[in-house]
Amino acid sequence: PRPPPPGGEMAPCCPAESTKPAFIGIFGAIVGGFAVSAVFFLLSFSSITAPALPFPVVTATTTNLSALSTPAQPETMYNRPIWKSPARGSRMPSPRAFRLTRDMVRARARDGVIVVTFGNYAFMDFILTWVRHLTGLGVDNLLVGAMDTKLLRQLYLTGVPVFDMGSRMVTEDVGWGSPTFHKMGREKVLLINELLPFGYELLMCDTDMVWLKNPLPYLARYPSADLLTSSDQVIPTVTDDSLENWREVTGAYNIGIFHWRPTEPAKRLAKDWKDLVISDDKIWDQNAFNDLVHTVFGQPVQGEDELVYSYDGKLKLGVLPASIFCSGHTYFVQGMHQQLRLEPYAVHTTFQYAGTEGKRHRLREAMLFFDQPSYYDSPGGFLSFRPNIPKRMLLDGAHTVESHFALVNYQMKQIRTALAMASLLKRTLVMPPLWCRLDRMWFGHPGVMEGTMTRQPFLCPMDHVFEVHVMLKDLPEEEFGPRIDFREYTFLENPSLPKQVKESFLEVRLCNEHSTRCSTANGTNKHRALLLPRNSTEQMLLDVFSSYKNIKIIHFSSMVDGFRGFADAAVETQFRNRVKRYTGIWCCVEFREIGHIYYDMYWDDKPGWKPHPPQNREEDHPPWA
Repeated sequence: PRPPPPGGEMAPCCPAESTKPAFIGIFGAIVGGFAVSAVFFLLSFSSITAPALPFPVVTATTTNLSALSTPAQPETMYNRPIWKSPARGSRMPSPRAFRLTRDMVRARARDGVIVVTFGNYAFMDFILTWVRHLTGLGVDNLLVGAMDTKLLRQLYLTGVPVFDMGSRMVTEDVGWGSPTFHKMGREKVLLINELLPFGYELLMCDTDMVWLKNPLPYLARYPSADLLTSSDQVIPTVTDDSLENWREVTGAYNIGIFHWRPTEPAKRLAKDWKDLVISDDKIWDQNAFNDLVHTVFGQPVQGEDELVYSYDGKLKLGVLPASIFCSGHTYFVQGMHQQLRLEPYAVHTTFQYAGTEGKRHRLREAMLFFDQPSYYDSPGGFLSFRPNIPKRMLLDGAHTVESHFALVNYQMKQIRTALAMASLLKRTLVMPPLWCRLDRMWFGHPGVMEGTMTRQPFLCPMDHVFEVHVMLKDLPEEEFGPRIDFREYTFLENPSLPKQVKESFLEVRLCNEHSTRCSTANGTNKHRALLLPRNSTEQMLLDVFSSYKNIKIIHFSSMVDGFRGFADAAVETQFRNRVKRYTGIWCCVEFREIGHIYYDMYWDDKPGWKPHPPQNREEDHPPWA
């Protein structure tokens, strides 16, 4: 199985029935679907209470920046400072108050610009993270479209400016490429068409991206551009913070981040885009956008060489630099902004392989996601370890499929041991950083794509090797044993980690079991590590660590030969069933019909195991199938 291409991948927001979307109905719902929501609101709400925020309240400095009202303007739900919740016990406004209107946009816009995202309740944590980053940068001219009434209510109670998209969609997640995913994309097109006539510049964003620097001054540098778009470009065409050289851009234009000015060419493009996606429910909105933009293309704008005439020969287009308006590849894999010594404005979690869970984990690895306080204080505590990687595996020799798998397999065996210990001790495993020699794509490539800035070896995102979404599934315990929680490798460095957790720490050093100095009876204090024999038995681990149940973080100096294995064969089988499914594929060997290679958590149980692609369709299945 190959992952879908990531270009243009946006946070899936709204699963629904698998029937074809009724596009005329969608448009009608946005314009006039408020009768249903009125019934919902009237039946569901009387008085309201604000929920707890999943992160600290914005500081006074940021709050002052986001205060839109003035003494001459009475505070309303439209201009209320962000994060200011409605009065406790007050009534929910009528559904009509949440309709998207010119007055609502006017109240939130600043200097003629409005920043917009949208989603459903399944992505509330992404949306709150998106808003939190913007308000932390002093950007408050934003609005969030709610695709279901549950999200609308929660955002209103949290103090986030929200409007009702009239979508009436359910609250769960949806997979990339599903019919509902495409339906949601079409709603974006309809929303752009609804917003542009209001006369404001529109910075439209997906919810699976975050802002790292205020983008509005950068966008203002190009006042004559009708449209500035991000892209899936992975090869730099410029080395500074100027727009990409559009002549050299080969990656698709990505509609997860793009800035529209309310000009006539932009409005015509938006309308033609809407008409095109409504005409055929099999058209992907991003492909339709790219096709339209390239209808007429290639004439530079006189005096503004960074812009190009496109679409109808009158629309002036610029391509945002992928080094600082980053994709999932230029930020998480290449670290292009670091190598070019540039400050990134944004990161969009494209080019990843574990769905929504993978996007969330990528942002967590970069310490860019805001989680509930409970995420940082697991009841059973945490288990971490220092990975051991010989220099020869990491640095020596050529970067080949064989050397890549030797490196990853060596790390994977240690992680397997750590997962077993975490399961036994009922602790949450803090994953180690993961090193790779070869990049991962959804097509054949020579290990690292020619022209990119990917270094070898590099710290690779966890979803390059592990099936993050599978690790988070609730698998039946009778077959797969207890769930094993885990955290990202940067978890212990995260500023959100409470002091009382960070300081409750026990270091464990593995030692030779035959050494007279290797004894768990050596005692411990905050200045002395606990010594533990290598290849400890299950009972020894349970006995030793029963005295340290109140310690929040147990950190092992190594996992090499750390645990002999489960005593009960049934428990061992359940554990194997579970962790076998935790690994994915590396993709892909060039010039082969079947070019991907499966990672195998128990590669070392198979004498002579080699990293070879399946030879035929019959062999093309995971090692556990």
